[in-house]
Amino acid sequence: MRTLNRVLLTVVSLVLLALGGSVLAVGLGAPAPSWWIHDSRHDVLLSEAERTRWRAEGWWWPVVIAVLAVLLLLALWRLVAVLRRRRLAEVLVDTGDGEGAVVRGRAVEDAFAQEAEHIDGVRRARVRLTGRRTAPGARVRLLLEPHVDPGTALEHLTDGALAHARGSAGLTELPTEVRLTEAKHEAERVN
Repeated sequence: MRTLNRVLLTVVSLVLLALGGSVLAVGLGAPAPSWWIHDSRHDVLLSEAERTRWRAEGWWWPVVIAVLAVLLLLALWRLVAVLRRRRLAEVLVDTGDGEGAVVRGRAVEDAFAQEAEHIDGVRRARVRLTGRRTAPGARVRLLLEPHVDPGTALEHLTDGALAHARGSAGLTELPTEVRLTEAKHEAERVN
């Protein structure tokens, strides 16, 4: 998905850059390209008749404003989605020889979650790494069976899976936010 996003963004950017650059070049007096829709720098993109064609209609301006508002909201949403990194892509692991290694963040998350799911009474574990690759943090969500004591489950997580994740990455600390949720007891039909 990331590759597709980058390819689409690159193609759209190149098309917009070519169109914008050609408008600017023709406006500054450069000869118009062969594919250009106008002949010279004195031609306008929209004639007065084209610009005022729908102006008298009552629906025109609300539709124009609504479309521009939707485009602006979509652009802002996309910008926020791109800037907000949901997951830590990689973690820098201290190998002890002064070099270090880079480990995929998903691999660390999966190993952490699998070990957390082996804790007695944990039905499901979800782990997400946050922060920077040299100073990661973790967000852990545990779905606990109804009979499990949350304090005991948290202690097992801290002493087991969290300690192993911190040790295997060579980190002195791994700040972790843990959310515990109790699974709903489902009634079973007895025959």
